[in-house]
Amino acid sequence: MNSKYKKENANDVVHHLEYNAERVHLIIPEYGRHLQKLIDQATAIVDVEERNKAAKYIIQVMGSLNPHLRDVLDFQHKLWDQLFIMSDFKLDVESPYPIPSREVLQLKPDVLNYPQNFPKYRYYGNNIKYMIDVANKWEEGEMKNALVKVIANHMKKSYLSWNKDTVKDDVIFEHLYELSDGKLNMLQSTEELINTTDLLRTNKRISNKITPSSPPKIQSNKNAKIGKAKSYTKNNNNQK
Repeated sequence: MNSKYKKENANDVVHHLEYNAERVHLIIPEYGRHLQKLIDQATAIVDVEERNKAAKYIIQVMGSLNPHLRDVLDFQHKLWDQLFIMSDFKLDVESPYPIPSREVLQLKPDVLNYPQNFPKYRYYGNNIKYMIDVANKWEEGEMKNALVKVIANHMKKSYLSWNKDTVKDDVIFEHLYELSDGKLNMLQSTEELINTTDLLRTNKRISNKITPSSPPKIQSNKNAKIGKAKSYTKNNNNQK
């Protein structure tokens, strides 16, 4: 009889097992299912005063889960918002803060209009194109000529940074002419840009500053002992 009774109880326990997939979905899982049940019970309370007391008690429980933030005013506002959200906006109680609405919570942010820029020569970057557009607006003169030369030298430096090869000034002048829509014409110019060797040396110096330096070498104990022995022998010879 006892074995039969135990077997029937075991079958009942197995039959009444609850799986998370069959339970009600938790709106904020971080607080757990017990707190969710408390909120559901508070929502079902008919008496207004008792329902308000239950809501304040639940806020205290939620604050006890984060004791280091319990006395912060903004955090109290967050707790009350989470209380209404976890009740599926069905809890009718007095709140010291504005009660959130489902519509405001479900609002989607505006889509950001990212600049879609796909330049032909990406290794020059967008800043070069911006500088070229500024130079196009300047009046003809020495200042504009100096700016155009600076842009050309920077283009050559950027070209060598990415391509790791030599480049003739004529290639840079052609790219400058193309990117400026034919307004900055140095194709027939006798100007010489900075030497390729100097630019490569500058790029290498900059890359070395970015990479971490190697750790200092530590002298082994064996070498240190040998050094001390040599210095001791030398001092004794001097004294003699």
